[in-house]
Amino acid sequence: MLSLEKLINIRRDLHQIPEIGFQEHKTQQYLLNYIAQLPSERIEVKKWRTGIFVKVNGTNPKKMIGYRADIDGLPITEETGFEFVSEHDGNMHACGHDFHMTIALGIFTHFVHKPVNDDLLFIFQPAEEGPGGAELMLQSEIMKDWKPDLITALHIAPELPEGTIATRPGLLFANTSELYIDLVGKGGHAAYPHTTQDMIVAACSLVTQLQTIIARNVDPLDSAVVTIGKITSGTVQNIIAEKARLEGTIRTLSVESMQKVKERIEALVKGVEIGYSCRAEIDYGAMYHQVYNHESVTRDFMKYVSSNSHVNVIECKEAMTGEDFGYMLEEIPGFMFWLGVDSPFGLHHSKLAPNEQALETAVNLMSDYLTFKANQN
Repeated sequence: MLSLEKLINIRRDLHQIPEIGFQEHKTQQYLLNYIAQLPSERIEVKKWRTGIFVKVNGTNPKKMIGYRADIDGLPITEETGFEFVSEHDGNMHACGHDFHMTIALGIFTHFVHKPVNDDLLFIFQPAEEGPGGAELMLQSEIMKDWKPDLITALHIAPELPEGTIATRPGLLFANTSELYIDLVGKGGHAAYPHTTQDMIVAACSLVTQLQTIIARNVDPLDSAVVTIGKITSGTVQNIIAEKARLEGTIRTLSVESMQKVKERIEALVKGVEIGYSCRAEIDYGAMYHQVYNHESVTRDFMKYVSSNSHVNVIECKEAMTGEDFGYMLEEIPGFMFWLGVDSPFGLHHSKLAPNEQALETAVNLMSDYLTFKANQN
């Protein structure tokens, strides 16, 4: 078992080299170098793009249990002030994937030295933040050969205290879709607006209209979100903008609501085209399937934690967070849970500061749980 000090050192090493989706070359090499230092007689390693599959062969295998950790960072400039701040300008592990990888390595190390009956598969997945690595990994020839019978994963939760985990049977994370809308009109001199089609005005109008979708087109007993997080338009103060680009996200708790929201977006955009004499294009970018925890295994996990550990387990509400682990759960029974890390700043924040004690908490908990599951022959 890795000590907390060693786990912290690994986490800080990984924290300094965040890389965005499918560019995780340094990260992949760090993980491979670590794996290569361990006894290799029961380990099989296969690279997949910038990700890794690592199989730990059991002593009397009758099933395979998977554990997934995502490995990419975010295009965020870090403002934590840590001594181990990101060395990659403009990139940061602002979603805790440095924690996720470290915990996976800690669990993996435990089982290299303490074999169990069943095979264990550790999946180090790239591109969770985009464009989406889980679905592609699931479709790979490697995972067709090494398809787990059960799979699990965790995600840090800054708002929960260290020593607490949270999950629920059924829907945990929402259906998500990126949203990109490009508007093209006619630019011109600010003194002659009547000769132009102003795309800043069109974009502002569209943003306001998009906010009516949730209020007037989604069942009040359901939940959905349409957020425009970025608008790009214009060049200088005295030129009317010819183009505008809106970038945002859609989150829904049901597949049906996602379809309804998209239909309404398309209708509103068509209206803007007519009303502002412009052209428009919509791109939904990456779309992530909901994270839906399988009922029985999730209940069993929660019961196990309550009875066999000092970790506090609570049943949480579903969240509007997106996670491409949902694709794996669509095909493989399993679950995801939140790991409390007690940070004053939340996910995707430039000052995210998780409590490193949670590394040891998670490694101990999942090593014990997976030992229990892998010896149930």
